[in-house]
Amino acid sequence: MEVMDGDESDYETNFTETDGSTTPPQSKGKGDFMAGMQDEMRQNVTSYMWQKGQQRAQQVFNLYANIDLLRPYFDVEPHEVRQRLLMSLVPQKPTSRQTLHRELYGPTMIVLSLIAILLFQMKTSGHTVQEGTLMGSAFGICFGYWVGMSGFTWFLANICNTRISLLQLLSLLGYAMFCHCVVLLLGTLIHTAHSHIFFYSLWLVFGGLSTLKMVSVLIARTKGQTQRLVICGVVAAAHLLFLLYLHFAYHQIVEDISSMMEQPAVPQPAQNVEMTPIPAKMAVTDHLQAAVDTVSRSAKQLIRHAAANPSPAPNAPTEVNSVKHGANLHNAIAERLCMSPLSI
Repeated sequence: MEVMDGDESDYETNFTETDGSTTPPQSKGKGDFMAGMQDEMRQNVTSYMWQKGQQRAQQVFNLYANIDLLRPYFDVEPHEVRQRLLMSLVPQKPTSRQTLHRELYGPTMIVLSLIAILLFQMKTSGHTVQEGTLMGSAFGICFGYWVGMSGFTWFLANICNTRISLLQLLSLLGYAMFCHCVVLLLGTLIHTAHSHIFFYSLWLVFGGLSTLKMVSVLIARTKGQTQRLVICGVVAAAHLLFLLYLHFAYHQIVEDISSMMEQPAVPQPAQNVEMTPIPAKMAVTDHLQAAVDTVSRSAKQLIRHAAANPSPAPNAPTEVNSVKHGANLHNAIAERLCMSPLSI
């Protein structure tokens, strides 16, 4: 069969081209497709993560930049704050009708006032810190207790099934710290020397009233005797012990100052230093007197021995020089002690 020019089929042409050890085009195209899919997936994941991170950062920035979110927690009248301060020292019967406010203006002002009182105690007692400043230490102690204790109590509330939120705990514990300000201020300004009876009286009265107020609120919102004992015991112990720590940690030199102010200044009579010898000087004078007497007796014995034996000896010049040296030493010491000199 004759094959006409230009009548070659595609099958024959492709067959002759694929004959050999070259890689099939299908496997090569499959590898390129998988590599392209991986690159595209990598780009999609990177762009998705970048967009999500950007959106999250924008949300956080808007949260901190938007003051309107915090306005409801600080929108309170001064007379309402005054009433809540007084009511924080008035215990009530545990009932479900007790209302807890979600307000942070009063607690914030109380904590700042406590920082000022604590800083005054630090300055008065001469307290020093190795790192940082006194202001930073006062801020860390007060705000750390307020926020940390509120968070820990909220954690216990979730365990003990107490129906209270974190904002309500911040408000409750913040207003309860009003007793800390009263006790520390009165304990610093009015303090008896070497006696803590006045402080313990304030601690029992004001600290006990504020503790009973918190305990009554927690009892009304907690079911179960064991749960009530746990959460109320922890809150009461931390509240009273923190007040003791603030008083005794920075109140050492305040007692010394108060004792100095209570004792009247008595003028001391002028003393004549020359006429009143110091006991230590008297002891040294006695020892020197004994030493001078010993040297004087030894020198007199040497003088008598030299007068009784006038014959020259090989060691005569040395003995005479020793006698003269001892006499000179005796005279020098005697002049210092206002004694009679020794004559040779």
